[in-house]
Amino acid sequence: MKLGVKTTGCSGMAYVLEFVDEASPEDQIFESHGIKILVDPKSLIYIDGTELDFVREGLNEGFQFNNPNVKDSCGCGESFTV
Repeated sequence: MKLGVKTTGCSGMAYVLEFVDEASPEDQIFESHGIKILVDPKSLIYIDGTELDFVREGLNEGFQFNNPNVKDSCGCGESFTV
């Protein structure tokens, strides 16, 4: 799985998760609990130190990003500013 950011939304940036078959030569590879996460170097500066978790709250479930670099986020929670 590859984690990155893209420019979008009312606050400026949004997380992007996508499945990839192989890493690009410049990707950083992080592994935890047997899962490898690839991060491209351009995104790494915005998400360095981020914890990724999967949470279930009532009928809702999904990935939760705990990013210490976030300065502000939009009301809907879809985008953020660093």
